[in-house]
Amino acid sequence: MRREIDYSLARRSIVRDYRSGVLNRLDVCDAHPELVRAARNLGRESDEKCPICGAIGLRYVSYVYGDALKIGNGRAVATSAELRKLGKAHDELKCYDVEVCLECTWNYMIRTFMVGRRVAG
Repeated sequence: MRREIDYSLARRSIVRDYRSGVLNRLDVCDAHPELVRAARNLGRESDEKCPICGAIGLRYVSYVYGDALKIGNGRAVATSAELRKLGKAHDELKCYDVEVCLECTWNYMIRTFMVGRRVAG
């Protein structure tokens, strides 16, 4: 059993509310400066357009959390290889994937999933 939660339906709802005027740009473009920095420096670039401003090149940032990480808890992970290495070294970690637009600061958590030795892959 894969432990993954996909937030694409909730994301579509937010984008729809923005486009219909229920939400304004300040409601949806509110990325914390540290998230933007992580996206700029560690994020994986995509060909996807930002759903808010239309800029090409959304960035994806992964964060990993787990009690075993101690001081590294909540760190950004730059590559899937790094995430696999962490998964092999720990029993259970939770990963959060966030999309970020560097232009307008739109951000949305697109999925969460578990990695680690106890997690069936």
